[in-house]
Amino acid sequence: MSSEITVPDTKLATEATSLVRESTSDLIYHHSRRVYFWGALQGRNRGLSFDPELLYIGAMFHDLGLNEEHRGSGHRFEVDSADAARRFLQEHHVPEDSVRRVWTAIALHTTPGIPEFMEPEVALVTAGVEYDVLGIGYHDLTEEQRAEITALHPRPDFKHQILQAFADGIAPKPETTFGNVKADVLERYVPGFRRGNFVDTILQSPWPE
Repeated sequence: MSSEITVPDTKLATEATSLVRESTSDLIYHHSRRVYFWGALQGRNRGLSFDPELLYIGAMFHDLGLNEEHRGSGHRFEVDSADAARRFLQEHHVPEDSVRRVWTAIALHTTPGIPEFMEPEVALVTAGVEYDVLGIGYHDLTEEQRAEITALHPRPDFKHQILQAFADGIAPKPETTFGNVKADVLERYVPGFRRGNFVDTILQSPWPE
């Protein structure tokens, strides 16, 4: 690649690719691969020293919690995704500090304002997600870089398709959207959904005053 960012050529990365490719849709697979490339490019631009393998695992697993098998878990999909990555890494005897970094990167990838101050792998999974989904920092990368990555991993009708994937993955457990951005998705896509309100929760708590 002219961008000089490549997928790590390791057994761990190869097996992660196979697992995600086989267990998710084309939409999530291509999105996850783009997240890795965007995150790695942003890391290079920011002069961050990061472990490409850990960044890759974080990117590839970050939306696995949207899969149907997790819809009855009662957990935020980010936690289900992070737990899946942790199981995968522990099965491969990856050191616990590395497992923790990947778990944290995935669990916090929809919580803006925090990951950017943490370890590079944590910061860059979120940076990659924000680039691909929200367009944050869009002009930090060149038109040529964007064209190269989207040629490898196309994004046809991505905006609408990813929103529908969020809605499908989260609608069965709407309580997990309290206080996070995915409440916006259910409010738009699920008739009758009413988001939890932090102020009401405080005022209606069992405390007398």
